[in-house]
Amino acid sequence: MSLRAKYDVWHQRNFDAEPSHDDASSPWYQLVQEYLDNVAGLKVLEIACGRGGFVRHLAHAKAIVTGCDFSFAALRVAREKLSTLKENASAVLVQGDAASLPFANESFDLVVSCETIEHVPDVRAAVREMYRVTNVGGRLFLTTPNYLNFMGLYEVYSRVRHPNRVDDQPFGRRQWVAQIHKWVRRAGWTILRTDGTVHQFPILPGHHPLRWKAIESNRTVRKLLSPFAYTYLVVAQKR
Repeated sequence: MSLRAKYDVWHQRNFDAEPSHDDASSPWYQLVQEYLDNVAGLKVLEIACGRGGFVRHLAHAKAIVTGCDFSFAALRVAREKLSTLKENASAVLVQGDAASLPFANESFDLVVSCETIEHVPDVRAAVREMYRVTNVGGRLFLTTPNYLNFMGLYEVYSRVRHPNRVDDQPFGRRQWVAQIHKWVRRAGWTILRTDGTVHQFPILPGHHPLRWKAIESNRTVRKLLSPFAYTYLVVAQKR
């Protein structure tokens, strides 16, 4: 089975389990929304838009949105979500690979990539493609997991304890802050700011990690501790 077919199965399984889930309510999207200015009239690309929740949110904010995803199953669900948009909202969906985007150079003012690069086999190519399709002066809002924390320690323990464990998603990469910065900078981006959210503590085996939301509610403390957050945000610009 191809990687794309595996993602079709994964997206369909997750949608069937919770059809009403609002993607835009996820902590990484909430963090991005804190930093997004007025997007009305801007050409925005969301890479790996999944089942379309954030594309719909951007369209409601009057952005000219293109959602791109590897999975046909995800895009089918996204089309259903977008069918309820008002006539003055602009959103289109395109099937494509993050490492080889089907768009011309300098096509977008903003690029959003949430929890994506860890699932792309060629992460360097993906971040370069994000740079290529962005206008000069345009910005990138990228979130991705960071394992410089207790979740990373738990991953080490888990790999030793269960060497044959299979990830829920078809492909996943473990990475940390320094690698993320390196990939972004080497693609040509200038990093403007960083932040992070989701501070998790895997206390009890077999149970969901405990999340310390009090840290995240204080923006100053959250930014100071962002290198250790599980969800890490980079805001960058093409200059």
